[in-house]
Amino acid sequence: MTAHAKLGASNAHRWMVCPGSVSAEDGLPDQTSAFAQEGTDAHELAEQALRMAHLPPDHVEKRDWGKYADIKSNEYLDLLEDQAMADYVRVYTDYVNRLAVDCDTIDIEQRVSYADWVPGGFGTADAIIVKGDTLHVCDLKYGMGVRVDAEDNPQGMLYALGAWAATELVYDVDTVKIHIIQPRLDHISEWEISVDALLRWAELAKQCAEATQDENAVRVPGEKQCRFCKAKASCKALADYTESIIMADFDDLENMPKANTLTDDQMRVALEAKPLIEGWLSAIEAQVRDRLQSGGDFPGYKLVEGRSLRQWVDDPDTVETTLTDLLDQHAFVEPKLVSPSQAEKLLGKKNKSLIADLIVKPSGKPTLAPISDKRPAINLTDDDFDACADE
Repeated sequence: MTAHAKLGASNAHRWMVCPGSVSAEDGLPDQTSAFAQEGTDAHELAEQALRMAHLPPDHVEKRDWGKYADIKSNEYLDLLEDQAMADYVRVYTDYVNRLAVDCDTIDIEQRVSYADWVPGGFGTADAIIVKGDTLHVCDLKYGMGVRVDAEDNPQGMLYALGAWAATELVYDVDTVKIHIIQPRLDHISEWEISVDALLRWAELAKQCAEATQDENAVRVPGEKQCRFCKAKASCKALADYTESIIMADFDDLENMPKANTLTDDQMRVALEAKPLIEGWLSAIEAQVRDRLQSGGDFPGYKLVEGRSLRQWVDDPDTVETTLTDLLDQHAFVEPKLVSPSQAEKLLGKKNKSLIADLIVKPSGKPTLAPISDKRPAINLTDDDFDACADE
């Protein structure tokens, strides 16, 4: 089981802003999901591929990967059953491999300590590369839910602190570059900071860590820090904050005004509050559902059977025989073309370029985003509005 620091780098975006969240989460169970397991699997594949590319076979064998010891690159990904995951992981490993060309050293899934600034602080960096006077910290984000940028990223900066502390006596580094790779979002973000500036920021991290130790540490609600907080369902500060946001502009919740009667300021407040309020309500719903599923009671609510889709019984041979007898040729649907991804998998890595000219990636549907979003604004024409209306 992987160990986690109480003041971990991955949740620094929370405890650095909301120091009271650390004690609030004490004793609460970790939240697991299929998505989290998927991310773990992807990181393990990436680790294997990079180790095979950069470490000698005897090291690979020590990690029980001896059957791949004769493979010197991440080509082994072609051998995996889950080629969708393998293709996404390859985007990351190819990126790291290019970055590592002529490097002084590379560490893969390296545990780093930033305890000089944050008591008990440690974490595991996906890849650390020293190349000349620059320290590179690479972070694979396999999820699709949240777009993450490298600029001022506290997780990357804490990893960079730990990596710098471990290498400063060996390498003369004066620049740190943080790389975040999100292959499933087609997003790569890079950000550079001097070591001097990083050390100045470290003092801020130290102060924030000290604030979490106060028995009266304040809770500071906000969309980013509350998003994955285990304590948000029962957080009074978040409940009060949510109520204050709504009641500040909408006095009567039972008779809410229609959207087309709101002022621009009221609409802005509603849009900004939506993710925070939805996340809070979802956390409350999950907590009540967990209580009922565990056999407990909750006033005014019960568990009922949800909607499901019909499916064939788990006996495909009998189903096929019966339908063929009854429907003849109509028992099967007409074949259709495979998707571009499926075609590339069937062709293999060496031949997928044969269909490159046949594949296009259309523009995504216009999506509302705050002005602080890093993506450039798009300019819509009348035709674009007509196309949106037709969907």
